[in-house]
Amino acid sequence: MVDTKTTASLVAPGAEGLPERAPVHVAVGVLIERDADGHEGRFLLTSRPEGKVYAGYWEFPGGKLEAGESVEQALRRELHEEIGIDIGAAHAWREIEVDYPHARVRLHFCKVFDWTGEFQMREAQTMAWQELPVEVMPVLPGTIPVLQWLAEERAHAGATHLQPSAGPPQAG
Repeated sequence: MVDTKTTASLVAPGAEGLPERAPVHVAVGVLIERDADGHEGRFLLTSRPEGKVYAGYWEFPGGKLEAGESVEQALRRELHEEIGIDIGAAHAWREIEVDYPHARVRLHFCKVFDWTGEFQMREAQTMAWQELPVEVMPVLPGTIPVLQWLAEERAHAGATHLQPSAGPPQAG
């Protein structure tokens, strides 16, 4: 069964009260390892590179759709460009809109179980295979709902990620 339900929009800290903006569509890959019995295991997170908004925050890899691209086409292109892999099937999973101070994004999450190639962090980002609760931090606000969805599917009780002692960066 494919679950592509859209949850309510999320407003990131610093974006409260901003006027309505058209969303930028983003394809996001939730790369998941499976064991010999097909059970889902660790998933891949990457850090946002220096020079980008929310640099150093952890997220699932992906990027913006270009004109005329489908979500799957954009995901294939972005994962090859950013982390050097070629993916098999991209399974549409969930969507959410997140309002950040710099942009409103509609995130199209796809589960990916098959890929080829060596991981190469082509934007000088860092990668980490994680389980719940995620130990890398800070986690990008738009990533937190995905961790909650994974927790629901896996019957994981408790925290989905560690919280840094300081809050998110403030606009200023």
